Amino acid sequence: MSVGLLKHVVVSAAVLALSAGIVEASDKPMNVLLLIVDDLNTWLLEEPTRYSGRVVAPNIQRLAKQGVLFHNAYTASPVCSPSRTAFLSGVAPWKSGVSRNGVKVGDSKVLQGIPSLFKTFQDQGYWVASFGKVTHGYDTGVNYEASMNHKRTPPPPGAPLNGIARSAGGNLTERDWGATHLDENAMSDKRLADAAIESLHREHDTPFFIACGLFHPHYPWYVPQKYLDMYSLDEIELPPMRDGDLKDVPAYGQKLVNLGWDEKVKENGLVKEAIRGYLASVTFSDTHVGRVLDALDDSPHRDNTIVILISDHGFHLGEKQNWTKGTLWEEATDSVMMWRVPGVTQPNQVCKRPVSLLDLYPTLVDLNGIDKPCHLDGQTLLPLLKDVTASRPPGAITVYDGHMSVRTETARFIRYWDGTTELYDLTSDPHEWTNQTGNPQFAALKANLAGLLPPQEEIVEPLPSRQAGAVNSTPRKPKPENRNRESRK
Repeated sequence: MSVGLLKHVVVSAAVLALSAGIVEASDKPMNVLLLIVDDLNTWLLEEPTRYSGRVVAPNIQRLAKQGVLFHNAYTASPVCSPSRTAFLSGVAPWKSGVSRNGVKVGDSKVLQGIPSLFKTFQDQGYWVASFGKVTHGYDTGVNYEASMNHKRTPPPPGAPLNGIARSAGGNLTERDWGATHLDENAMSDKRLADAAIESLHREHDTPFFIACGLFHPHYPWYVPQKYLDMYSLDEIELPPMRDGDLKDVPAYGQKLVNLGWDEKVKENGLVKEAIRGYLASVTFSDTHVGRVLDALDDSPHRDNTIVILISDHGFHLGEKQNWTKGTLWEEATDSVMMWRVPGVTQPNQVCKRPVSLLDLYPTLVDLNGIDKPCHLDGQTLLPLLKDVTASRPPGAITVYDGHMSVRTETARFIRYWDGTTELYDLTSDPHEWTNQTGNPQFAALKANLAGLLPPQEEIVEPLPSRQAGAVNSTPRKPKPENRNRESRK
């Protein structure tokens, strides 16, 4: 046994012994199983203010009841790459400059030389595996003992199946849904779950850290027909929406919404069909999450494995006229997060304290008695895992392309790159329909929340993004054939 691992075992035992007297000290370091579900919003958590309809997700819901469910867990950034970069590096997007998709993550000077979550555990002697969409552009500095990349489900014959998923130029876009032509056994998410299951069945002479990232319910929502059949269009309920919801939103906030797609979905009468496509994709992923959880529970590792399930961010399904992520409102920032920690968590616990996905890294090193790297921006969740009512500093911050939001238990404040703002009193306005930023009755609340955000001058300028509309937009270079075509004109 290495010196580092021996130290890890001794300290880990001490941490468990101090866990409110719940268990005897263990002489084994705990394994980690991290499950990441892409674009999964919080509808399956059965919170009426978000969604009152039926979501078939028995496996994730079962896991939520086996430990601590964080009802107010917020992403560090509401899109894939910066969210994952943040919780795997432990560095907040407003420090790294990685706060939008389409950037070169390696260009962040702040991230260079910082040990990632996986690297910290590998250095402690852990067997580390990564399956599927886990890092999305961030180099964790780890040579994985086992790994597999995710693959998008290819378009079925006749796509777009919804009839509208085409760009202005006529090209097929990802915003399609319907029944796939593939056998389920050939689908990437099923194969990724298989790989995680195989790793759980292995004999391990060192502790393991297995991360498995499933792609659904990311667009396109192509799933086997049986999952679509679980949702009757007559039974699909719509989320709370308000006409003209964007009238009191500043220009920068309105730019984050794809109004054209919202109009297209509504004009073609496809609102319920779109929601069914998303929910069917959630159920598809839930099925394969369940297979992984069953494999762990049937293995000798169950009682010595920390299980965390998260989504990288939330997802709009028509709220605020949006059908994706990439905003600073509740729908895009609220993430799924639940923990089952042997000897620490008790079943059926729900925590309402606002927390961040940035808290993942410091919590895992705390639970395993590993020296905490000095660069971490999150806070340990250990007190809340023991007692969901434990005190905690207020506010969870989300950053998108330099725009910032802070969410407390009762309010949200948004500050855009140009200094324009939004303020919502969630006690009376849980859907964030009325911007109170100019209301003098809320001046004190606004000042308090604004003080929870880092000053504008301390924010690292967002790295250049290839996406249109970014604060620092860098257009994609035309393909060689396009350049040749231009030269021939």
